[in-house]
Amino acid sequence: MVRSPSLIPAAGVSLSAFVLFGLFDTPIQHAVGIPLLAASLIAAMLVDRELGKDLVLIGVGIGIVATTSVEADVSWPSFIRIGIVLSLAVAVPFVLDRFLYRRQVIRFPWRSREKKSRLEIGYLVAVPLLGYLILPFYFIRSGAYLNWPPLEDGGELLRFFVGVNAVGTWDELFFICTVLTLLRRHFPLWQANLLTMVIFVSFLWELGYREWGPLLTIPFALLQGYLFAKTRSLGYVLAVHLLFDALVFLAIVHARNPDWAPIFFLY
Repeated sequence: MVRSPSLIPAAGVSLSAFVLFGLFDTPIQHAVGIPLLAASLIAAMLVDRELGKDLVLIGVGIGIVATTSVEADVSWPSFIRIGIVLSLAVAVPFVLDRFLYRRQVIRFPWRSREKKSRLEIGYLVAVPLLGYLILPFYFIRSGAYLNWPPLEDGGELLRFFVGVNAVGTWDELFFICTVLTLLRRHFPLWQANLLTMVIFVSFLWELGYREWGPLLTIPFALLQGYLFAKTRSLGYVLAVHLLFDALVFLAIVHARNPDWAPIFFLY
């Protein structure tokens, strides 16, 4: 049974990510988000030292990401800046876990030894089909495609393709292999998954999945957490994510430049 005092600072860490990422471009973003994160980490240390140590790793990652805007931008300076920041947000908690805490909690298990079920294999097929039907409708009807850059030449298109896949990979390394893994040491899967989802969806909001995007990103984040817990395979959840992101890329390119990717016949 999870004690409620332990859940409060963990919820505070998730809420701080909502403030830092979800309240996009507001004056109170850092003025409230950073103190809330710091207070939550201090409270966690007072309630449960082991929980506090794990939340510190999550907080370090959140804090690193919060140092810059992750709003989609394919200019070379932004491409490099965001890449460095996101890389550090995964690498620093990993290094602290290995060399400061002297343990191996944060891991990236590429594949499990268990065979995938028919349902799990079927889901891999269903993801691009659902993406084909849903994503153009979302981006075009909501106008959310305007949150992404115009993509005026081949260089920008290539950087956008690399960026979409890189961020999708980072999502699994940070939110699933780091945040969810650390939270599951202290909470049941459903609670850990909900706490992770708040951070995950808040980040995606700042990235560009706004308007009614959370109607898509909330179930997606929860499913990814559940699938990782069930399969124990980074390779599987990453395959799901990148298949989905392939349709994200095509849908945004189609919305921005309909003549470039005329594969969505309904839009």
